[in-house]
Amino acid sequence: MKWSEVRTMYPNQYVKLNIIDFYLEDDKKIVTDVALINVIEDPKLATKELLKSKDDTIVYHTGAENIVIEMRKAIGLKGIRL
Repeated sequence: MKWSEVRTMYPNQYVKLNIIDFYLEDDKKIVTDVALINVIEDPKLATKELLKSKDDTIVYHTGAENIVIEMRKAIGLKGIRL
């Protein structure tokens, strides 16, 4: 399902989604296709669900025109032995 379809069906709501397809642009993941898991009416519950999300599951608000996820680079200490 396209993000625009989700936005039309569930305006101004939080939704839990599974990312089906995306492309990378610089350090951003641009999501193009999603599967709707459920609609979350309570913003506090949406935050809790977001914090529990992993892999390709996200919580997003349909007020956003596009789903853009900033990719973080792993920061670690290489070559240091304790």
